[in-house]
Amino acid sequence: MKININKNAKGLIFDMDGTLADSMPIHFKAWKLTAAENGFEYTEKQFLETAGMPTHKIVPVINKKLGLNLDPEKFSRRKEQLFLENIKDVKLIQPVADIVKKYYNRLPMSIGTGGKKEIAKLTLKILGFDKYFDIIVSAEDVVNHKPNPDTFLKCAELMKVRPEFCQVFEDGEMGLIAAEKAGMIVTDVRPYL
Repeated sequence: MKININKNAKGLIFDMDGTLADSMPIHFKAWKLTAAENGFEYTEKQFLETAGMPTHKIVPVINKKLGLNLDPEKFSRRKEQLFLENIKDVKLIQPVADIVKKYYNRLPMSIGTGGKKEIAKLTLKILGFDKYFDIIVSAEDVVNHKPNPDTFLKCAELMKVRPEFCQVFEDGEMGLIAAEKAGMIVTDVRPYL
């Protein structure tokens, strides 16, 4: 099944993890290991509910829900370390990768991720897709992360495309909400995967 580009789209914005890069299993493994090291279990349900949010923003949610007192920065660093140990296993999500190749140099494109910029760049490099993206908006570039629209609005601004003409490709609930709030054309890639 092929993903279609909306006829009104003048710019394309791609989430990274779970949309362009099949990296969610690697992230989940890192989450589970870091959680186990800190004496609690992190379920797939919890993981999916917060997909798209930066780790340091998820930790306070876990603290509140489970009555823990984890240090968000320390936990994030460890989770990131475990992710990087396995990043070589990342693969492309082909239906989305096909869009990138087809529309490269035809429409402006960007990455809008809740992850860190360096990890996004490294992921793109491992996938051989770093040449396709000059614009990467990451957790460091905005104050309000997904489900807020700021990440995608910043992508639109940098691509010089009005939000209503941007088509967002996303797999996480938080990102889908963010794209909707931004007034963009929203494409949930999950049915195509």
